[in-house]
Amino acid sequence: MTLSVALGPDTQEGTRTGTEASTDSLTAPDIPWNLVIWNDPVNLMSYVSYVFQSYFGFSESKANKLMMEVHKKGRSIVAHGSKEQVERHAVAMHGFGLWATVEKATGGQGGSGKTGGSGQGKGKRG
Repeated sequence: MTLSVALGPDTQEGTRTGTEASTDSLTAPDIPWNLVIWNDPVNLMSYVSYVFQSYFGFSESKANKLMMEVHKKGRSIVAHGSKEQVERHAVAMHGFGLWATVEKATGGQGGSGKTGGSGQGKGKRG
């Protein structure tokens, strides 16, 4: 039986030869992902703050700070983590009616609203 593996751009292939069996090792760096919540013309600011408190467990002051960032800057990074976690959060945000997208975190991980957490979805915007 032959096993073949497709390599993506974020993987490396290593092969050892000699008396040992040849092996391929794949490594994918744990690239963090960000959950971005976007401003929208539909949801009240109090509702956005409520969602941040009820879903993420943020304090009222932290939820209000992130909500104001969404309102004033048009977006806020409210969570980051593995792609799978951030995708789950984005799907949950869509369920609450919020506009959420997932993006790869930059090296500096800029954005003042970052917290633990993660998930991704296709997003309603972008």
